[in-house]
Amino acid sequence: MEIKGKLAIIGGAINKGSFSEETFDKDVTKNLNFFEEGILKRLIKESANKEESRIEIIPTASKIPETVGEEYVKAYNYLNANNVGVLNILNRADANDPFILERLENADVVFFTGGDQLRLSSIIGGTAFHKLMLKKYREEEFLYIGTSAGAAAASTNMIYQGSSSEALLKGEIKMTGGLGLINDIIIDTHFVQRGRIGRLFQAVVSNPQVVGVGLGEDTGLLIKEGKKMEAIGSGLVILVDGNEIKDTNLTSVNMGEPISINNLVTHVISRYDTYDMETKVLEIHNSQYSKVGSFSAADE
Repeated sequence: MEIKGKLAIIGGAINKGSFSEETFDKDVTKNLNFFEEGILKRLIKESANKEESRIEIIPTASKIPETVGEEYVKAYNYLNANNVGVLNILNRADANDPFILERLENADVVFFTGGDQLRLSSIIGGTAFHKLMLKKYREEEFLYIGTSAGAAAASTNMIYQGSSSEALLKGEIKMTGGLGLINDIIIDTHFVQRGRIGRLFQAVVSNPQVVGVGLGEDTGLLIKEGKKMEAIGSGLVILVDGNEIKDTNLTSVNMGEPISINNLVTHVISRYDTYDMETKVLEIHNSQYSKVGSFSAADE
């Protein structure tokens, strides 16, 4: 089944400015952290009706949903997208409420903010809201955007806990089911800044058919047709492919002991680079030419 919707997953810390400040000035350059027209601007262009698209901000993952929701509304308004609302889904009853479902039915875009991805899976998973969102994503020109927790929860399986420093000790990474918009990938966020590559390695070695996606901050992937990825934003995306793993001690060591992996293939991509999950082809963008590139841990 061909996916008609688009999926945008972002590593967190989107450069949206300090729009929650009381002294916010419409002249954005006068604010402490002025907004640069990056990821959000690009995703407005990717939505069904551009600046006229109905965008629903969903801050369920956050501990301060009202503040976070309104900050994103102001960010979108600055980019001339004014048809924006906030859906405060605080519990499973909200996620089954007919009024909330009608809002989703009329939306072109949903934007899931950062916070705790376990809140997303436990509050929204399996509800009428979840089922309608999946249907719209599969059958309509619908855009799901998730940053940080909203990104991590987008896949069928998600990481919800795990130490960065001890990530390659067996059992350190905790995983559960996500929202299921895309299969065969596992997503980690704030990736470069928080040194989470070990978390992704363990997630992939435990299930080598998945591609691990590590998203840097203010960086993400735009995914079309459920398989065609394009890097967006200002930083790096790490792709970890476990299909070529030759050997690992994962099943023979005890819990808490180090994991060894032979031939874990890793790609490093940045803005405009593309990767096709079906063909495994990576195209590195260049102003003069594109090429296929990859790096294997076995080459070190």
